[in-house]
Amino acid sequence: MPLLQWSDNLSVRIDSIDAEHKKLIAMINALHDAMRQQRSKAVQQRVINGLVSYTRIHFVNEERFFDQHGYPNAPAHKQEHAKFIFKVKAFQDDFERGKLTLSLDIMNFLSDWLNDHIKGSDQRYSDYLAAKGVISPGSCSESA
Repeated sequence: MPLLQWSDNLSVRIDSIDAEHKKLIAMINALHDAMRQQRSKAVQQRVINGLVSYTRIHFVNEERFFDQHGYPNAPAHKQEHAKFIFKVKAFQDDFERGKLTLSLDIMNFLSDWLNDHIKGSDQRYSDYLAAKGVISPGSCSESA
């Protein structure tokens, strides 16, 4: 069973961002699987590196929407992104140096952070962007 599953209540009603969130969920689940299956450190490192890299790309894409549409809470939201990247980068560095191994605590942190961030901060920008007319046609939770 995956650590984190996509559901419609995670949708921000922008197809490109929802697709990125789905990919982040899949990457967290892949990392969790690598930990549970006791895959080699090299395999785990490759998944961690991919997750860190893709998270940065995703944050840039989200923040582009903020800048394009004058999202008033952008500075606070960007700060949340920066804090997360700082923590994950520190974990990545410690893992590379052998100071830290993957654990359920780390996996729960990643899963909980993403879930809580999407349901909290991301839903707030979703509501703002919806009011600006920036919603994908036929999005699944427009009336949620």
